This record gives sequence, C-alpha cells and structure tokens, in this order.
Amino acid sequence: MRGGALSYNNPNSADSFALLGFVFRLYRVKNGAYFFKTRMEAIGMSRYWLMKSEPSVISIDDVLAMPQQTVDWWGVRNYQARNFMRDQMSVGDGVFFYHSSCPEPGIAGVAEVARQAYPDRTQFDPASPYFDAKATAENPRWMNVDVRIVRKTRLISLDELRAHAELASMRTLQRGNRLSITPVDPAEWKFIIEKLIGTQ
Repeated sequence: MRGGALSYNNPNSADSFALLGFVFRLYRVKNGAYFFKTRMEAIGMSRYWLMKSEPSVISIDDVLAMPQQTVDWWGVRNYQARNFMRDQMSVGDGVFFYHSSCPEPGIAGVAEVARQAYPDRTQFDPASPYFDAKATAENPRWMNVDVRIVRKTRLISLDELRAHAELASMRTLQRGNRLSITPVDPAEWKFIIEKLIGTQ
C-alpha cells in the first residue's frame, strides 16, 4: 500500500463524544476559499499525515468505490511508519492521500483516520507478500489504521509541492526520505488546504 462548549458534566453528551474524535468540518472564509479544520485545532492537539499508496495497488478512486469510502492501510512493513499508526494516530486526524511510485506522484485527495490502529490482517496470510511468519494473533508485529476519503482533489504533484518555499521543510520532500507515512506540520497542512486545494 501502498467547536462549541464542551459538556464536562455529562461525559455521554454529543459534544463530549465529538471531543474524542477529530471531526472534520468545512468552513468558508472571507476570500471564498475553503479549508478543513478540526475541533481540537484551537488547543494544539491536531495531527496531520501524508500517507502514500501506489495507485496500481489501491488508488483514491478505488477507495471511493469501497464501502464508506474507507480502506484498511495494510502492508506497511517499516517500523517507524508502523509506530506512527500504532502510537500517534487518532480517529479524525487529517490525511493527505498521496499517489506514489507512478508516472505523476502527488497528493490526490484529503482523507481522515477512521479507526485506531489494529493488527494488519496480511501479516497472518501465507499467500500474501506481506506475510510475517513471526507474527501471531497474540503478538502481532504489524498494525494498520482505517482511512476514509473526505474529498478527492486535483493532483497536486511532487514538483508543485517542491515549488513552494512554505513547504521546504515538509518531511516527505526531504532528500533521502523513503517513509510511506510522514507527519505534516499544521502550517504545511493549512497552506496546502487553503492555497493549493482552495475552492477547486
């Protein structure tokens, strides 16, 4: 692979449940642009990610055709990328869905984490290229999250990302980076959403 007041007195209130998940909301700003904002952004608890998938294996159109437009992000076999999913991702985190290892790599859409990390099924399947003989149901070695598409966008190519000084420190653009999952800084997320995606 590839806002409102919180009801602390009632932990079962709708607002309290919303607080537990980073729920995307679409806002219109004065200049007509749109950007995605999370309920937790104001207190600095949002996380954003770029997740790469080879479109020959699973493309954004493939996911859009799946039930609930959601896919389990199986097949990650890098410990750091696994740890990002297992230890840092939360439901509602923002995701850039990125097409990689293809003629024109780049961001193909906006998504969100739809389920916390759980064992990757392919590690237990002897017929899968991602099979791991050392993994057991009691002690799984590899995890994945579920990712839900929020919006397909025009393809924002790698060259276009590199052309903006505001993204010069973006992890996935750094020389030598080979990770299929990388964190995205909130300022980078906002720039891409507002300036590159905008009202398209």
